[in-house]
Amino acid sequence: MAARSDRSPVVGYVLVLTAAVLFGVNAGMSRIPLRSGTDVTTFTSARITAALAVIVLVALVVDRSALRPPRLRELPLVVGLGAVGIAGLQGTYNVAIDRLPLGIALLLEYTGPVLVVLWVRFARREPVHPRVWPALLLTLVGLAVVGRVWGGLAFDGLGVLMGLAAAVCFAAYFLLGEDLRVGAEPLRWFLWAFVAAAVLMNLVRPAWHATTLGADASVLGRLDAFTVPAWTAMTYVVVLGTVTPFFLLLLAMRSLPAIVVSVVAMLEPIVATIVGWAWFEESLTAVQVAGVVAVIVGIVLAQTARRTRSSVEIPPPP
Repeated sequence: MAARSDRSPVVGYVLVLTAAVLFGVNAGMSRIPLRSGTDVTTFTSARITAALAVIVLVALVVDRSALRPPRLRELPLVVGLGAVGIAGLQGTYNVAIDRLPLGIALLLEYTGPVLVVLWVRFARREPVHPRVWPALLLTLVGLAVVGRVWGGLAFDGLGVLMGLAAAVCFAAYFLLGEDLRVGAEPLRWFLWAFVAAAVLMNLVRPAWHATTLGADASVLGRLDAFTVPAWTAMTYVVVLGTVTPFFLLLLAMRSLPAIVVSVVAMLEPIVATIVGWAWFEESLTAVQVAGVVAVIVGIVLAQTARRTRSSVEIPPPP
């Protein structure tokens, strides 16, 4: 990663906010192909494969050194980052956004940083700031309130399970990225992580099986009366919902610290909640909204709780 420039922090904030909006809208846009006949596995395979093609094109234009293959000793980390941090995260995320209100699905995924700090404290035995404990308490209580556990689980059980699995994959993404020193050469490492993810997903379900992307699909929700070719929504998912916001975050990290980028990127669940309400008529009670706020505050506290931090700067995942 290039050294931070003298670019105004305002530019950095604008880039992060734009990325958060694109990511948040992407959650709703992904539902169009998912609910038009493309199963989750095929959708995930197609998304990763197409995103890889775009990333390779970017590398050819911007930085051809990113095409340099990893060394043999780096392969396990690259494969792990691709299999868990890319394929695993996107696969579980896709199930969650299809079965849960958008904001809740993203909120569950974004508890990953809390798991990172707990792993650092208990597995790596690194010191953490005491605020990690109120952060954990806020997160757990907030999730319990959002899920209304006192009256039985308020949401689809499989969707909640996949949202929590996405949080685990999210945490693994950061931990593997630190070990691999992704921040030193972000384009190169994410290109090869996407190669690993694409190979894995195409072995499971080849991307060319996504034949339903050629059919017309309902725009869903309040726009249910309208239809578009499913591939147009998929184009958004790949170009504007995956590759573009990821590179906006990389650019933002040239004028803002990585931790600031990660905290501001927490707006993504909020954007997804707004998209869910405006587009899909999804709503939360006032008590649940308070739970959402508690979870977000807990996550932000957890993100800033590490006393010893790797010098590697890693953007949130695409």
